Amino acid sequence: MSATNDSGINFAENRTLRAFVLLYGVMALFILVLIGTIYHSYSKELMLSTHRLSMQLEAESYIPRLMAWKGERGNKEAFPIDIAYHTAIYTKNGTAVVSYFDLPLKQFVPGIYKEGDQIHFVMAMGSYGMKGMLLGFETRDDGLWLKAMWMNFLLYGGMLFTVLLFLGIALSRLFIRPMREAVVLLDNFIKDTTHELNTPVSTIVTNVETIDLAALDEKTRKKIRRIDIAAKTIASIYEDLTYLILHHKVAAVDEPLQMEEIVQERITYFSDHFAQKQLDVRLRLSACTLTADRSKIIRIIDNLLSNAVKYNRRGGTIEVFLDESKLQVRDSGKGIDPSKLNQIFERYSRFDKSVGGFGIGLHIVASIVEEYGFKVEVESGPQKGTGITVFWQR
Repeated sequence: MSATNDSGINFAENRTLRAFVLLYGVMALFILVLIGTIYHSYSKELMLSTHRLSMQLEAESYIPRLMAWKGERGNKEAFPIDIAYHTAIYTKNGTAVVSYFDLPLKQFVPGIYKEGDQIHFVMAMGSYGMKGMLLGFETRDDGLWLKAMWMNFLLYGGMLFTVLLFLGIALSRLFIRPMREAVVLLDNFIKDTTHELNTPVSTIVTNVETIDLAALDEKTRKKIRRIDIAAKTIASIYEDLTYLILHHKVAAVDEPLQMEEIVQERITYFSDHFAQKQLDVRLRLSACTLTADRSKIIRIIDNLLSNAVKYNRRGGTIEVFLDESKLQVRDSGKGIDPSKLNQIFERYSRFDKSVGGFGIGLHIVASIVEEYGFKVEVESGPQKGTGITVFWQR
């Protein structure tokens, strides 16, 4: 991918990738949380199953002692103590007959439960002649199962995350490929078009400039002016396309530029465009010297003026302000929705399909501004016009 293509989809690609990464990240996080929840439940059930088996085995040796205690009329002081677990006898309605539990029993249905940091095993004693009674064992949860679960989850979850990461990178490349291919196709078309435009555009402009308008009648002069405007429009587009394709291959020649003279020169160049749309151009130009490449500065000025003409209303105004720190071009056109302002410097972005152009003018402005370390600001709003300011000193 050439530098031209890379810069051409930089804004759009980054925005698309951010949206994709956000969506993919949320989905990946959801998958990891879901797997973690399932694995936590599985680990907990496995731990409880292990304790259930141990407590059931312990009950086989404890119940004969309990039955002997019952035969002696169940003196609470003589209640048998188990060396492995805390024990208790409850009625099915939740009344403690005898209890050595650290935490009171909350579940009065046979089974095994984790309550706080204690594990309770409950079994019915009806088959042992103690109808309506429940035997309970209690032990402290040492938390080793939870530590092992976290270690395994971090290990295998990290491996899964790595797999998802590489899968996401592969999917993002696949996702972006159609955009890149479309930009390459459009760039190739522009290169071919630019090559074919050179000779006829030069011929038209040269011949129009040699025509003696004073020797023509008014009707013919108007036709020649229209041809001149069209030729200059094509010439401006040609310059933009040439810069877009070749700017990274041509070395810049920086020199002191008298900005007031250059701006005035470009205003004169666009004078027929202003007249055709009946625009009132208001100038406030101060002396300013800027060291830069002349052709690149002209590209900035031309594109700002061209946009101010294209997107303006008939009979509107264009204000051009120049001082030692900045150049500002403001029009009285329909303006741009604030939500779309961050997209106006993207290549091929056009917010009004009724006007011509490829949508590359402001992208060129942004690339030159970035190259020289300038700053560009845009002020706009629906039906409030648009003002674009390029700062070379802040």
